[in-house]
Amino acid sequence: MNDLSVHQEIQEFLKSEKELSVIHCSALAYMLQMSEEVLDEFNLNEYKTSDHERLRLITAVRNCRKANLKNCGLSEISCSSLASALKSNPSHLRELNLKFNNLQDSGVKLLCDFLQSPNCTLKTLYLVGCSLSELSCSYLASALESNPSHLKHLYLSVNYPQDSGVKLLSDFLQNPNCTLETLSLRICSLSELSCSYLASALKSNPSHLRYLSLGDSNLQDSGVKLLCEGLQSPNCRLKFLELKNCGLSEISCSSLASALKSNPSHMTFLDLRNNNLQDSEVKLLSDLQNNPDYTLVTVIW
Repeated sequence: MNDLSVHQEIQEFLKSEKELSVIHCSALAYMLQMSEEVLDEFNLNEYKTSDHERLRLITAVRNCRKANLKNCGLSEISCSSLASALKSNPSHLRELNLKFNNLQDSGVKLLCDFLQSPNCTLKTLYLVGCSLSELSCSYLASALESNPSHLKHLYLSVNYPQDSGVKLLSDFLQNPNCTLETLSLRICSLSELSCSYLASALKSNPSHLRYLSLGDSNLQDSGVKLLCEGLQSPNCRLKFLELKNCGLSEISCSSLASALKSNPSHMTFLDLRNNNLQDSEVKLLSDLQNNPDYTLVTVIW
């Protein structure tokens, strides 16, 4: 591995966009792992090779701050190698992007072995479109309960956690040591029950969550009304709320306006696109948007 010709040959392959061989992938993985300098970003998609050989490079995540493994054909088997590499050196990684890989619940369970490591300092985790159910929420909540103070941003959109999974996550949000700022649950088959669980979390430990995305779910007006009970909590600091395509009517505008009047100093962005809203009711929110006593800057409908 000390032979510089191997390193030079790999560099030439990368520049020429030729496909890396098995030997090149193994050698490159070793060099990336053993580098004295921590990589700012490792993007698995940059390397031209077969899906099978690309997996040899996963071990490089142990020596980077940001790992982009989006849409790389990973599975639960890959998560075992990934978790093993991360546990061997958990203190560098800050952002892990696993979007659109078929990890399933069993893969997330393996990954949670890393998340609950006392030395894990991961701040951002993308698990969008990974074929996850409420079981994954259970594994994640349990792991984060063990090590709650580092993760700031969790993206779980385009999965199947359902209301029961949101309840598990909401229970974690109520942990006094939880510092989660972003929770994205778009296209997750949620109903008004999820709003009830999230409202309870906002009231119990409301000071950290800033970004909440619940779009493309059947929340309806009754769900938004429940959510507003959390929004009007005096300690709520939520700045961004996305309720796009949630089966809402003008009643939701009234509920949201009332909640924001009770707690006017934080919400800055509200997304209500693709709902059945009337101009007369949306005006309630527009009036707040134009009122200097409120922080509401953007309303989209």
